[in-house]
Amino acid sequence: MLVLAQISDLHLDGTPRATERAERVMKRLNSLHTRVDALLVTGDIADHGTEDEYEEAARILKAPFPVLTCPGNHDVRAPYRKALLGDTATERPDAPVNTVHRIGGTAVLMCDSSIPGRDDGLLHAETYAWIEATLDDLGADMPALLAFHHPPVAVHHPLPDAYPLRQPQHLTALLDRRPQVKAVITGHAHSPAATVFAGRPLVVGPGVTWTLQLPWESAEVADRAADPGFAFHVLDDEGRLITHFRSVQST
Repeated sequence: MLVLAQISDLHLDGTPRATERAERVMKRLNSLHTRVDALLVTGDIADHGTEDEYEEAARILKAPFPVLTCPGNHDVRAPYRKALLGDTATERPDAPVNTVHRIGGTAVLMCDSSIPGRDDGLLHAETYAWIEATLDDLGADMPALLAFHHPPVAVHHPLPDAYPLRQPQHLTALLDRRPQVKAVITGHAHSPAATVFAGRPLVVGPGVTWTLQLPWESAEVADRAADPGFAFHVLDDEGRLITHFRSVQST
């Protein structure tokens, strides 16, 4: 059994509010009765994509378990690589940031769905090729999870739905070829949600910075008073993903 935590949309911007909310969630995760196997951070880690925001993120995200990240539309690849990942040797600092991690007997592919300078998303052809090659190398018997920022479906709010993952049919085709991919995990919507995509569980993690209010809840888009949230994802021995959502109150 694999137990993963997920946080998303920290939007660290140097303000005390953003810092406190991110630190509050990490304090909770670092004090769990039993450690999770890894933490997934699904994008919009920084608000403006500056090096100092990623330096703060690196400090806040320190944990006694692996912390796996991918970019969102607010992130900027070159400073993300340098200040958060410590990667200064790459010859292509603005290329998609894709990483694979073996956690127990499961592969977690953290994929870059960002489009530099835009708020909508796209898994670039280079990223699809990387996913295919990575899954080939891992072998069909190793279960895998895909994580990236932009959900490939509408969440039924005009704000996130205006900036979706483009060309989701390419992801559908990939998943149809790859039964070892057990689920897709995303962020971006600032609202915990769950559905099915291409026959797989699709889970959208809650936001740390603020919570989306759906059109039937309020005319206001952002509930900035709502507590930050996170998710626990359990991938059991039968390959079933079960997700639990939590919020973290201030003390």
